[in-house]
Amino acid sequence: MRVAFHAPLNPPDGPTPSGDRLIARMLMRALEQAGHEVLVASCFRTFDRTGFSERQHRIAEIGARLADRVVRRLASRPPDVWLTYHLYHKAPDHLGPAVARAFRIPYAVVEASVTPAAASGPWAGGHRAVIAALGRADLVVGINPKDREGVRPWLTPHALYAETPVFIDGAAFRNAARERVAHRRSLTAATRARAETALLLAVGMMRSQDKLNSYRVLGDALAQITDRDWHLVIAGDGPLMPEARTVFAPFAGRVSFLGRVGTDRLAVLYAGADLLVWPAIREALGMCFLEAQSAGTPVVGSDRPGVTSLISDGETGATPAYGDAAAFASAIARLIDDRTRLEAMRDATARYAYTNHDLTTAGPRFAALIETMVKPS
Repeated sequence: MRVAFHAPLNPPDGPTPSGDRLIARMLMRALEQAGHEVLVASCFRTFDRTGFSERQHRIAEIGARLADRVVRRLASRPPDVWLTYHLYHKAPDHLGPAVARAFRIPYAVVEASVTPAAASGPWAGGHRAVIAALGRADLVVGINPKDREGVRPWLTPHALYAETPVFIDGAAFRNAARERVAHRRSLTAATRARAETALLLAVGMMRSQDKLNSYRVLGDALAQITDRDWHLVIAGDGPLMPEARTVFAPFAGRVSFLGRVGTDRLAVLYAGADLLVWPAIREALGMCFLEAQSAGTPVVGSDRPGVTSLISDGETGATPAYGDAAAFASAIARLIDDRTRLEAMRDATARYAYTNHDLTTAGPRFAALIETMVKPS
């Protein structure tokens, strides 16, 4: 099977780290490991953060011309299916429906969302494009349960809506977990913490207001449990680093900023930490939760729908009330107060991540969904 892939929000090969790009790459790898050919049909980015109708109209015009160009380029060897990843009103798909129609091939979408308020707002043009794309879709794969209710009414009767868990390649994190004791000892020494100090880890870039708000909620939570013995390690960088440092200024000596770290180093940090703590303000999912759990590290997230789809509350961590610093603080305190239980959770956490959210286990299930769209020749 030959799959034409397009990610209108963020091209999968972009240099800036993001969960969105990671998911796109995982979808492509799952299809490739299932024996299929995946080609990035275009790197055209339709994302419009401005909300200017003129800009959306211009993007749509460019998309129509690019769709014709893609059809001509692929005409000698057309794809068997078109797959678009992450469709919403700020990043509509102006290529997939047109190309799929030209080649008379199935049109599939992974992670689509519909925001009713956008229908009459500044992104009304993008909203209309999303509705039109969903009306052309043969398959929509949901990876966030909160999207289901908004998407289904716009599908035609013949279209299939299915859900699959988001997944990552957890091999590096599992490998790091095997050296957990050594990694924890090293992290303890690097932070100059005591051996019995609970090592908390936060992983998040400092490049948007939402990320900064997550750090603020975390700071507010930690301020409520200063009587506990903890040390926070932060892996992340970005233009809002000064503001993030200000958030944690009251905890002098109890917070370590590491800046941006690579995947190998990040795996070591996850394995060495006792608990990942991340409020995930306005995050649809949060790939750090899967990475930490793959390393056997329990997590504290929130009860936001996408986040709860990644965490088994009480088994692999906790999902306190969204945006509630007091609840977040209580969840951290309960876990670090009972180190025996926290340590016992590690095996269950690693099993959960591998069984439900790993490229090896969940990837084939996703590939099978796409395969249903293509009839054997």
